Amino acid sequence: MKEGTCYKKLDEGRVQCLICPHECVLSDGQEGICMGHQNLEGKLIATNYGQLVTVSSDPIEKKPLYHFHPGKDIVSIGANGCNFRCSFCQNWHISQKKCPTEKVFPENLIMLTMNSGSIGIAYTYTEPTIWYEYVYDCAKLAHEKGLVNVLVSNGFINPEPLRNLLPYIDAMNIDLKSMDPEFYKKYCQGKLEPVLDTIKIASAETHVEVTNLVIESLNDSDELIGKLVTFIKELNKPVPLHFSRYYPTYKMNVPATSPERLFEIYEFASEHLPYVYVGNVWDTKRNTTYCPQCKNELIRRDGFRASITGIVENKCSNCGREVDIVGL
Repeated sequence: MKEGTCYKKLDEGRVQCLICPHECVLSDGQEGICMGHQNLEGKLIATNYGQLVTVSSDPIEKKPLYHFHPGKDIVSIGANGCNFRCSFCQNWHISQKKCPTEKVFPENLIMLTMNSGSIGIAYTYTEPTIWYEYVYDCAKLAHEKGLVNVLVSNGFINPEPLRNLLPYIDAMNIDLKSMDPEFYKKYCQGKLEPVLDTIKIASAETHVEVTNLVIESLNDSDELIGKLVTFIKELNKPVPLHFSRYYPTYKMNVPATSPERLFEIYEFASEHLPYVYVGNVWDTKRNTTYCPQCKNELIRRDGFRASITGIVENKCSNCGREVDIVGL
């Protein structure tokens, strides 16, 4: 456990957490919605500090990050808890309830990562920003050792703690669940606007890719997809956009998204954005990176395996355009 770094003390021994827009006000003994912070005797304590539910090595493409160190492996860790309550959560067994953990201090995690030969650490599986103090300490130490740090996040974090963390974050995949505020309220118990703000702030400071889980009849209307594509386009930089196929899980029984609908959305978005991909389906064509200028194949992907096929000295081998890939 460790005292929190983003909170203020209130009257009568209460505290207010300032990490995410919920800004939970907690009396002594109360726990925040994230299940990782608690008021203990008038102090906000990160009870989840260093408590890992899992450690594994994943391809970076699994995050998904397609334009960041393609083909490399990364140590991936996660904690219990989340600041959303998504009814379609794929990792609900660790995000919506507590399961056994193992304590790993930042120094030990860095040593493990360096010994593994991976490029760095991905804070993933559940929401990493609710693990704020631990992620901050690990990310800072990892940077000192030349390792990269990746956040796979729902983007629900306040601007100040985000800006304090970003100097140590090399890439983020941010889950933009819908362009409909009511969707966030009904199915996630969260808000849309802070997520949009996070994407804007983060994309100006580090490498960002965005994922949208497509759920037919709930967030896939032409209007909402159009708003999503426009939002990404207006970031004025080539932010890759991943459309992922939904499957029934946890509390949601809506039928699985059809591949046909996913491909329709892919085709539409590809008319307006340079880098669009599909997820949760095996489709090499729609997961391959093409040069926006000449359509030459740059990186071919079969599942999570990536092969660089059309890049020479960070340029398209056909037309010479510099590629938008970090860490080649």
